[in-house]
Amino acid sequence: MKKTLIILSVLLAAAACGPKNVQTINVVPYPNEVQIKSGEFCVAGAGIKYDAAADERTKALIEAFAQQLSLVTGTESAVSEANGEIAFILDAEMPHEAYTLNVTKKGVEIKASGLNGFNYAIQTIKQMLPVEVFGKVAAAEKEWTLPCVKIDDAPRFGYRGLHMDVSRHFFDMDEVKRYLDIMEVHKLNTLHWHITDDQGWRLEIKKYPRLTEVGAVRKQTLVGHLFDSEVYDGTPYGEGCYFTQDQVREILDYAAGKGITVIPEIDLPGHMLAALAAYPELGCTGGPYDVWGKWGVADDVLCVGKEKTMQFLEDVLTEVCELFPAEYVHIGGDECPKVRWEKCPKCQAKIKELGLEDKNGFKAEHYLQSYVMNRMTSFLEKQGKKIIGWDEILEGEVADNAIVMSWRGTAGGIKAAQMGHDAIMTPNSFFYLDYYQSLDTAKEPLAIGGYLPVETCYSYEPYAENMTDEEKAHILGVQANLWTEYIATNEHLEYMLLPRMAALSEVQWCQPQTKSWERFLDSADDFCAIYDVAGYNYSKRIFDVRGSVSVENNQVLVHLEAQGDTPVRYTTDGTEPTEESALYEGPVAITGTCTFTAKAFRPGLDGALYKKDFNAHKAMAKDITVNAEPHKNYRGGLPYILIDGMRGPGDFHSKEWSGWRVEPFDIVLDMNGETYSSMTLSTTVVKYDDIFNPAYISVYTSDNGKDFTEVAKAEYPVEAESEPNGPKEYTLEFPETSSRYLKVVADAIPAKPDWHERPGSKGFLFIDEVIVK
Repeated sequence: MKKTLIILSVLLAAAACGPKNVQTINVVPYPNEVQIKSGEFCVAGAGIKYDAAADERTKALIEAFAQQLSLVTGTESAVSEANGEIAFILDAEMPHEAYTLNVTKKGVEIKASGLNGFNYAIQTIKQMLPVEVFGKVAAAEKEWTLPCVKIDDAPRFGYRGLHMDVSRHFFDMDEVKRYLDIMEVHKLNTLHWHITDDQGWRLEIKKYPRLTEVGAVRKQTLVGHLFDSEVYDGTPYGEGCYFTQDQVREILDYAAGKGITVIPEIDLPGHMLAALAAYPELGCTGGPYDVWGKWGVADDVLCVGKEKTMQFLEDVLTEVCELFPAEYVHIGGDECPKVRWEKCPKCQAKIKELGLEDKNGFKAEHYLQSYVMNRMTSFLEKQGKKIIGWDEILEGEVADNAIVMSWRGTAGGIKAAQMGHDAIMTPNSFFYLDYYQSLDTAKEPLAIGGYLPVETCYSYEPYAENMTDEEKAHILGVQANLWTEYIATNEHLEYMLLPRMAALSEVQWCQPQTKSWERFLDSADDFCAIYDVAGYNYSKRIFDVRGSVSVENNQVLVHLEAQGDTPVRYTTDGTEPTEESALYEGPVAITGTCTFTAKAFRPGLDGALYKKDFNAHKAMAKDITVNAEPHKNYRGGLPYILIDGMRGPGDFHSKEWSGWRVEPFDIVLDMNGETYSSMTLSTTVVKYDDIFNPAYISVYTSDNGKDFTEVAKAEYPVEAESEPNGPKEYTLEFPETSSRYLKVVADAIPAKPDWHERPGSKGFLFIDEVIVK
């Protein structure tokens, strides 16, 4: 019987190792140095050797890999220190997260300096094997061979993070572990764990038990969007929804086994309503307070004029430091309104005691927040920790060794690097994964808003133009944030995460010369197959048609693409394409007013439509000169978005919008013989995001392009808070003219009004089209 089993095992291994010729590998994130050679090696039944000097976690990692190979190939891969065709070799001279992988026809050699490098090599190996390696059942009939390849790989950035918000909605220990599993596949190494906020306190603090007894439970939750609804569900949420310290230790151990560090965030001094509900004496008014059932930014924050509040924070952070071994603690510092402090006698007394005053464009209350942040920074330093704070900590005085997490675009991180601070880039315009993945929102689960397709995530470059090498060295890495105000289930959480996380991983890992959108998109079948086998929920929007519009040779052109060989069909009359509609074979010229609609026809996919409305006008596709640079975070698709005949979508982050703030908007159009008598500036207003109406618009004409005469001008008051946000058009009329050159100048409001959250500073002016008739 034993002999029969041995023969059967050999036959299974042979069947699993049929010959194949590999021309490329589909691995995400893609290794930075790859040499593909001829031949392959069969892993089915291959012995696995580990280095005797490896630590226990590394040995456990290799054992788990061997067990998975044994399961899926149907043939045991024995593990030993003595011998094996797959050898894990310790090399202490290698960088911390680097690895080399050499596959020959005789075996596999993996070198690394420790657990992280070995795990990244394992993830690369698994992605080169049949996708069933990520499953939980045997698949002996598959060809369990690796291509002969030599890989020398290491990450571009040492900090490769993902944020998880368990406060707004709670996700239990099993889902946190699943989140860590997904991170491991993509070679991320840091979980930023957002465990306290206005809507729920989710961490056991033994000295303050009411934080979870009271602060974990809100009476009800807002239904729908913050700005569209005042309806609540009337249902308490959060009973028992917190992590005990023992559960945290289990999660930390699980993460450490994957080479993932967990950084806790205790957001202060704002975002503390859950704590105030539990201990109202810590607030400026004394309460009563409720755990917040809505989203947004609450006016009630910690009273930092009370020494009792400082003691509370130090006590909480002491337990946090004892629990979490990470080098860093995130202490928030974002979205802290000052309205309570302005009226609080104790806070005002503290301002006087500290000698704080308005200066450098910031109020004394901003410096009061700096006092809190700096005091907690000093306290944490004594515990052997460094602090991370959101980019608002730059408003006032920031502690010398504070690390800035740049979320409001990239400006905060760039400024931090210029000041000599380390920074982590997590710009909302590229990596806020609670934004919609498609403009066809009717087919999408509820999101906070915005529009962030996978290609936008992939396009991010963490280093700004003209950064010095010294400033680049301060950019520690990149992170994506997934806030859960509108995300209540595990399935929804994963849907928002994947596959945008794959794009994130290449931004974090790959050197610029290694990144390739075409290669990445072609490999989508493979990494999405991993999600299928592993049982992860993910968005299929990566398989939709995607389009762009350009202006070339005074023509508006629509360009389309879809993943792989998926056919794309289109119409220009607004009807939904069918399989009988025109097949896209190259750029389509837009010659007049029309509605262009396209769709990818992939089996099993109810694809979203790509739909653009074009409204022809006399400046459409004309030559244009932009004389003033837009804000560096909002360049959009200049200059052609201004004369492509399209209005931008509702989300101003789209490349179809550009924003001006530092300089006035200033463009010149070559009208080339057209007769015209009006100009309309198409804008949008989003007051809570600092985007307002123009302060003024001026129109000039010229025959030679040098000497301009003003033909129209209009000034506009700052919009009231009660006026609706959204698209706004401003039309100026003037005597009919055939002047060859038309110049338009406009500027943003010079100061946001007192009712605004950030009064006094200049607003933004966002423009998507200059319409001439």
